[in-house]
Amino acid sequence: MMIEDYSADGVLAKQLKNGLCELNIETSEKQQKQLLELLQTLYKWNKAYNLTAIKQAKEGLKLHILDSLTLFKRFTELAINKTVLDVGTGPGFPGLPLAILFPNLNFTLLDSNSKKIRFIRQIIHQLGLDNVEPIHARVESLESRSFDVILSRAFASLEDMVNLTHTLLDEKGVWLAMKGEFLAQEVEELPSFVVNHSVSQVEVPNVYAKRCIVELCFISGYKSEDK
Repeated sequence: MMIEDYSADGVLAKQLKNGLCELNIETSEKQQKQLLELLQTLYKWNKAYNLTAIKQAKEGLKLHILDSLTLFKRFTELAINKTVLDVGTGPGFPGLPLAILFPNLNFTLLDSNSKKIRFIRQIIHQLGLDNVEPIHARVESLESRSFDVILSRAFASLEDMVNLTHTLLDEKGVWLAMKGEFLAQEVEELPSFVVNHSVSQVEVPNVYAKRCIVELCFISGYKSEDK
């Protein structure tokens, strides 16, 4: 992929603008440049460190950047300074694109792969993101923290995600799980203290596969009773 493809007038820039338009997302020119720089740096690093199995930047634009931003509408509902944990973030998705578009929110990106966390640290420095905290650890080792939102993208089953992270979610917080095709059985297997709040079907521009966002929360009073 030639460097020119990432320029303001390049093919990827035009595809990004079209994708953002289809998702009804308004961004500044600076944010668009940051998203493209994130993509460019990902594929520069990918040659040496194998950060993603998606080998072409044009596919990464759809399946990493735009797929992450299908959460945009839900995130516009969050109040300023809310805290977000992206668990099993990999090389920073969906956390990094969302952090670029929502500088008023605080993101913690967690992964057990040291190469991917090193990449995230580089991007934070490169793009000047002061609302992102990278953590190299397994989720089981993260203690004494509380988040308003916990994200997962192809991290685990709903049951495993909830069991691994329920001590980290604020009693009024929500889980947002990005999934492919919705499987009712996954909801049936959830612990009794969790409510399936909603399932939203989403479409990623030029991706012809099923996508949904599952929102979960605690049963009312659960954490208060647990104290």
